[in-house]
Order: sequence, then structure tokens, then C-alpha cells
Amino acid sequence: MDRQNLTLMTDLYELTMMQGYFKHKDRNETVVFDAFYRNNPCGGGYAICAGLEQLINYIKELHFDEEDIKYLRSLNIFEDDFLEYLSNFKFSGSIYAIEEGRVIFPREPLVKVIAPIMEAQLVETAILNIINHQSLIATKAARVCYAAKGDGIMEFGLRRAQGPDAGIYGARAAVIGGCIGTSNVLTGQLFDVPVKGTHAHSWIMSFPDEYTAFKTYAEMYPTACILLVDTYDTIKSGIPNAIRVFKEMREAGIELSYYGIRLDSGDLSYLSKKARKMLDEAGFEDAVISASNDLDEYLIEALKTEGCKITSWGVGTNLITSKDNPAFGGVYKLAAVKGENGEFIPKIKLSENSEKVTNPGNKKIYRIYEKFTGKMKADLICLEDEIFTEDEALLLFDPNEPWKRTKLNPGEFTLTEIMVPVFIDGKCVYESPKTMDIRDFCTREKDTLWEETKRFYNPHEMYVDLSKKLYDVKMQLLDEMGSEYM
Repeated sequence: MDRQNLTLMTDLYELTMMQGYFKHKDRNETVVFDAFYRNNPCGGGYAICAGLEQLINYIKELHFDEEDIKYLRSLNIFEDDFLEYLSNFKFSGSIYAIEEGRVIFPREPLVKVIAPIMEAQLVETAILNIINHQSLIATKAARVCYAAKGDGIMEFGLRRAQGPDAGIYGARAAVIGGCIGTSNVLTGQLFDVPVKGTHAHSWIMSFPDEYTAFKTYAEMYPTACILLVDTYDTIKSGIPNAIRVFKEMREAGIELSYYGIRLDSGDLSYLSKKARKMLDEAGFEDAVISASNDLDEYLIEALKTEGCKITSWGVGTNLITSKDNPAFGGVYKLAAVKGENGEFIPKIKLSENSEKVTNPGNKKIYRIYEKFTGKMKADLICLEDEIFTEDEALLLFDPNEPWKRTKLNPGEFTLTEIMVPVFIDGKCVYESPKTMDIRDFCTREKDTLWEETKRFYNPHEMYVDLSKKLYDVKMQLLDEMGSEYM
């Protein structure tokens, strides 16, 4: 984890292809690669983009040091002149990307790399590793937070994460997606995000009795006193002992600024209702009732529907691993090659599966909003040289069923380009915001989604359309390729 140079965090075939380009092609041939994904995680209607800050750090540190070259030479598959080239390697290309925290949809480029082919090839694996992981966890967090309907969600998954890096950067992504904090102290230090936690059952069990354990904890942390009440018996022991401690604190003149209980087992809906009644009758109407125990968005939604009295949630395993959908599925595909005249020649990948047919060319994305609601209407993928404005009517059509069309008149919509320059000619031109600022941006982004797109079952699919020019280029390439292989 402490190694900043992740250059060898790549698949071997990236390097073998690079050597092939080095030997048999123009190593300076400029190409365009797109990183995108095909399906939203968890059957949802959207995803959240995350990981750009780590991608930037990776590119900045991209170089082969002496140990790297020595190791590659030991594989006996790379020639000396190629290894000499690698020893002086530096990324000189340009990268455009969708900012972290922005809502994203399938088939649109999240990252666009314009670089000499050898450079663009090398960075594929790391880009996908970084963006896929953090976008997955940010999306899962957004779903969990949506289910909680404004209640605070704390990320508690470090001990179940798939290794240290997944725990650290997964917690960062979870905060971007909407969590109010994390139990991961190192993530708190690295990214200046709130760290939160209570105590374990072992704390209770280490004392002669539950009351003494609660009282000791309350004396140490009077302004953050959340007591875990299910070690022995939640109703008969845990909650009564917590109430006893709260009464003693009040009688001693200690201000109860943030206090309450945590449930970690049993029927959370039933227990929360009983706890709320007991706390209210004792005069602690503002006591927090928090819960953990294998929570996810579906269980939280069900508990909220049942009228549970929980207002704070600690979500661990199912969030940090995105347990029901553990991979994001992003891909990285060649989209264009620069010709001798300096113009990009579009390239397309065909497939037996229509969803795997790529969108060719050097592209950009406009996001279209309804002017009066501020809600997203569609995304429009177009070629880089195309310009659309709010002053002219905009005709949208479904690229899969092009007879389905929508015309937007001036004054009915607003436009925003959602890809930003990150590196230009090898120089970083973008500064990542602080994680909590990205979280705030993500919250505003989610507010532009229709409720129908946020629902968990059969969500409304946001339209991702192609411009007429890009559509025509794609159809022409499909016709040409189809004729060639008939």
C-alpha cells in the first residue's frame, strides 16, 4: 500500500502488446481509448463515478524504476531495446474524465485517453481497476443512503473488505456516495472525512456487569455515548441499563448532546419500537436508536416501511463488498486512430452481442436537463467537433429504436458538458476536490435524478442517445464491416 509507483499493476498482455507496437508499428501513433461500462450495478437505474483522484496519482507516478526493469528482464520475454524504452517511459498523452460524484449511465465514456498507442495501452488495467472499484462502492452507498430516506449511514465494513486498499478506498467511495462517515481511521486521516464508531460486545463482556460497562463508557465519552444494548438481553437488560446510565448523567448535570443505543441483532423493527417506547417514557425522546447487523438497501427499505424507529445505520459487509453485485464491469476499448492528416479515424468493435458493439470516434458528452424541474432528461454522446447550444432546438432519438424521437425547443432545456480535461500533453490540469466536497456535489447530482430512476425494482432507464452525426458514422462502419465479413 505504501508504494506510490503502481506501474507494474498491469496485465502482462499490456506489456507484450506494447513490445509488439514497439517492434512493428509507429510507437507514436495517437489513438483514443474509452473506459465505460455496459450495465448499472444491482439492476439499478444509475451509477456514481468515483476514483479519479487515485487515477491522477497513478498517472503522475507512472514510470519504470530499476527494480521494475530488472524484474521484466527476468521474465525472458522482453528484448533489451524495448526495456531501454521503458526505462525512460513517461506518460505524454491527454486524459478527459467525468468528475467524481457525478451520476453516470451505461455506454458513455467515463475516462477518455488520447495518447500514443503504447502509453494508452499500458494504462488500461489500472484505470479499470481504480474506476471500477470506487464507482461500484459509491453506487452501492448511494443506494443504501436512498433507502435510509435522510437517516445517517455510517460505513462500518473495513474488517470485511477485500484487503487493505479495498477497505481504505472503498470507505472513501462510500462517503462520496452519501455516507456521513466511516469507522476506518486511516481513511479519515488520508481523506479528511469523519470517523465514527461505538464499542463492541467485548467491552461489555470484559466488565463484571453490563451497567458498569455502560457507566464507564459514558464517563469517558459523554458527548458521544451510544451504548450497545444486545450483549445479554436487549429488552430486559440492555435498554434498562442504558436508561439508568442516562438518568445518572442527567442528574449529575452532564449534558446529553449525542447519546442513545445501538441494536446489532434480533428483529430490528420490533426492538427499535420497544426501545423507542421505553426511552420516551423515561424522558429521553431525543436519544438516538442506531442499528447494524448485515444491513443493505433492501433491508433498510423494508424496516423503514414497517415503521421502525431507527434513525442511524451502520452498514458494513454488504456495502464495502457490494455483496450482491461485486464487480462494476467497466471496459476499455479503442475508439479512434489519428490519421496522417491529423483527423481521427473512428474504429468500432463488433460482437455477437449487440450491447458489446462500441461507439466509435473521439467523443464528448452533453447532459441535458429539463429547465423548469432541473431533472435529467438525457445524455447525448456526440463527436468532439460537434457543438450543441440551448438556443437551438434539439432532436433526440433512441439509437436502438431511432424512430422514437423527442424534440426539445429552446427554453425547455439546459446543457452541460460532463467530461473535463484532466491531463493535457502529459501535464495534470485538474485538481481533485476534497472528499467531503465531492460528497456534497454527489448529493446535488442525485437530486437531479427522477425518483423513478432511483427505485430498486424496474427503475426507469435514463436515455443515453447518440448525435445524428455519430449515429451515422456508427451505421456506416457497421455496414462496411458487415459487407467485409459476409
